[in-house]
Amino acid sequence: MSPRRGDRVTVPPPQGQWDVRFAASDAATGWEQLCRHALANTRRCLEILQTEPRSAANPDRQHRLRGDLATHRHNGKNLEQWEYEVTSGGRVRYLVDDQDRTVWLVYASPRHPKDTDR
Repeated sequence: MSPRRGDRVTVPPPQGQWDVRFAASDAATGWEQLCRHALANTRRCLEILQTEPRSAANPDRQHRLRGDLATHRHNGKNLEQWEYEVTSGGRVRYLVDDQDRTVWLVYASPRHPKDTDR
């Protein structure tokens, strides 16, 4: 069965790590495409999201979005929206929910999203 909205991206996280879940079915489909396109980079992305979703170690690859994209409403909460560059064009956008210690994937694709091309 294909992953759907609300499903975990992988197995439950070890103690102290973040739970990574799909916020939308499109994100699940895009994640599968990223895995086929760039498995090693996608795996590295998952490891970062599970351990340090707000890492500032590599701001060219991982950063909080700005302006209207800085927050996104999910499950009745306004959450910080971040982006991880998996490949030169491939992106993962995610929300950080501190209360539930969950990272919600809202966008994943081997193609760059159009809304930041302003």
